[in-house]
Amino acid sequence: MDSWIVSMMLGASLFLGALALLAFLWAVKNGQFDDEEKFLNATKFDSVEDLNDAIDKERKKEDLKKQNYRPE
Repeated sequence: MDSWIVSMMLGASLFLGALALLAFLWAVKNGQFDDEEKFLNATKFDSVEDLNDAIDKERKKEDLKKQNYRPE
């Protein structure tokens, strides 16, 4: 390979890496990752009835998919 191709690839990878780092730092600065309790509270305060309803909905979806499936 020519050296200019290697240097071009190196430059492009450094640019993209710096761009990704800047995007990550911007997200941290703006508080994109601050809500650490969201998923914990969602599972902590679910009742047994809510979980059973979710399971029933999933089963109904699967049953409808099986009913609508018609091999040709």
